[in-house]
Amino acid sequence: MAVVIRDLEDTDVAEVVALSLRAWEPVFGSFESVLGPAVYRQLYPDWRSAQAAAVERVCRDPAMRVRVADDGGRPVGFVAVVVREDGEPEGGEVEMLAVDPAAQRRGTGRALLDDGIERLREAGVRLVAIGTGGDPGHGPARRTYEAAGFTALPLVRYYRLV
Repeated sequence: MAVVIRDLEDTDVAEVVALSLRAWEPVFGSFESVLGPAVYRQLYPDWRSAQAAAVERVCRDPAMRVRVADDGGRPVGFVAVVVREDGEPEGGEVEMLAVDPAAQRRGTGRALLDDGIERLREAGVRLVAIGTGGDPGHGPARRTYEAAGFTALPLVRYYRLV
């Protein structure tokens, strides 16, 4: 069965949260490797709980347009987009994007990204932003965004325990 992109339903939220945690686990492992254990523990003492709450908040936020990649009636990925009234003129943002590791490398992330961009275009957005990390764990995300025509503006954030 082919993956279908559709609007999020309330019954999808728990599975979207679960798949996002599976998808982002390698990213947080990468963060720990880059930052070192002490700084990592300070920044992310319980990343799973914080991430689960953030995903649920985004899924339930009426300002967000959340779409899921559905494979046989089960979400295997999601994208959340929002029109930014306080940012760039006529701007929107891809707030979150995740694909279950079991469904990665099949074009699902790109399909979700393209769908999210289309929802923003339909809302009158002319400039779409997306943020990601520069760590190795975000390498696949950066490749997807660059292949979709996004231009990176390198930013650096430093951390130090005191």
